[in-house]
Amino acid sequence: MARVGVEKLLERLLGVKGPRVRGARFEPRGVVVEVRPPLRKSRCGVCGRPCPRYDSCPPRPWRHLALGRTAFWLSYAPRRVECREHGVRVEQVPWAAHDSHFTRKFEEMVAWLAQRMDKSATCRLMAINWRTVGTIVERVVAERLDAQRLEGLYIIGVDELSHRRHHQYLSVVVDHLKSRVVWMGEGKGEGTLHGFFDKLGPGRTQALTHVTQDLNAAFSKVVKQRAPQAVQVFGRFHVQKLANETLDEVRRGEVRDVSGTQSAAAVKKSRWALLKNPWNLTLRQGEKLREVQRLNRRLYRAYLLKESLAKGMDYRQLARASEHLDSWSRWASRSRLKPFVRLAKTVRKHKQGIVAYNQTGLSNGVVEGLNNKIRLVMRRAYGFRNTAALKAMVFLCCGGLVLNPPLPGIA
Repeated sequence: MARVGVEKLLERLLGVKGPRVRGARFEPRGVVVEVRPPLRKSRCGVCGRPCPRYDSCPPRPWRHLALGRTAFWLSYAPRRVECREHGVRVEQVPWAAHDSHFTRKFEEMVAWLAQRMDKSATCRLMAINWRTVGTIVERVVAERLDAQRLEGLYIIGVDELSHRRHHQYLSVVVDHLKSRVVWMGEGKGEGTLHGFFDKLGPGRTQALTHVTQDLNAAFSKVVKQRAPQAVQVFGRFHVQKLANETLDEVRRGEVRDVSGTQSAAAVKKSRWALLKNPWNLTLRQGEKLREVQRLNRRLYRAYLLKESLAKGMDYRQLARASEHLDSWSRWASRSRLKPFVRLAKTVRKHKQGIVAYNQTGLSNGVVEGLNNKIRLVMRRAYGFRNTAALKAMVFLCCGGLVLNPPLPGIA
């Protein structure tokens, strides 16, 4: 009776459903608990199909969660089975994944910690090395990532971000409705996004209604080819960012042209007065803006063009937004400011997508938010040596995975 009580106590402490505890012993590395599967029928460790026994292996340990500062290990002598599909393999055990040296609860805890802290802290807390954390994250993501994440996509966002030096990029596709990353591909060209639509398939592609993106010509071309029924939406952020960059280009040109003249003082240190919203200007910046208005009309004209384009993004009536963009494009084209002449051509080219923002209110804000989270993941790890590890960590943190680790508390 006492032995049965100890076994039940160990099962309760381990919190692992399935294995039967046969005994325990103390070793220098911790407590080694002898277990065996509840079912006598052996199964393939890869596919889980019942298979005939081939031979036996010597006992091997699986690292389990520690109790305080005492490490626990599960010990079992697994059998090898002969699978019709995968050949001779080690049998499936209920407490661990195939080819893993850790129990599922241990890996769940490691993945949960990796979602919330850097790898170094996770390594120290769980007493494992850096590479092991990455391997566990990749295995958990492969098992737990929603295989149906490409189903029911209606509104998606597309963007790219740099993940290494020398212009190495990743393209990211986000589900707007669930605010999660559903696909990632290396590169930022047409071929990369074609890879997403190839995986999505024609049926699910036809279900897309809106695609939010920046003014990327390659992405626009692919979306138009593969999902012509989807409305391309260019949000306020990217349009105003382009206008701000154009205004700053005019300002830099004026700095060169008016050097040594009376208006040079007005242009000097005027960047933030020109780029900030009027209601956010400080007293000194407001004075600088008025000085630009008096002494440099070309630069002030560029400022008015920038503000007028931003005002056009506030309209919610399709006709008024379209009319405003047409009027703005004509004004910019005859402004005698070459950067804004080029911007006017870009606005006319992408007019339908810009007006779609006024009509729907959709933007790439969800995508930009997830991109910021991805950048935080990269900074937290001080970079990744390979793209596979980065993708696994991104899906772990931004792919909508919900983990349920055995946290301390009252059972």
